[in-house]
Amino acid sequence: MNPKMMWSNLTVSDLDRTTKFYTELGFKSNGRSEDLTSFFFGEHSFVMHFFLEEKLKANVEIDISDAHLANEVIFTLSAESKDEVDAWEEAILNVGGKMISKPKAFGKGYYGCVFADPDGHKFNVFYM
Repeated sequence: MNPKMMWSNLTVSDLDRTTKFYTELGFKSNGRSEDLTSFFFGEHSFVMHFFLEEKLKANVEIDISDAHLANEVIFTLSAESKDEVDAWEEAILNVGGKMISKPKAFGKGYYGCVFADPDGHKFNVFYM
């Protein structure tokens, strides 16, 4: 099998807040409905849908984890420099995100940070 696309589906509690957060970080909208808001991430336009929790839960018929307490996945966003990683920290804080770990060097030649969006979804901003 060879899927033509892959995207993610995450849950949120407030579509307006989520739309504002990702729009202010500069991500391109992939549309919005009464149940979800969607954005493109990266040069290859990875799609991330943010569904109202009750809608996604009803569709997939499974329990949804509270992203503030546990994570199944952490998304990584590439940066082109240490300065860009540092700029992400400022941008995240300015739009209401939460820094999980401040920008720092780790390993040999690695630099990055981790943040959470208002619904607790984790992202790693990474330069190497």
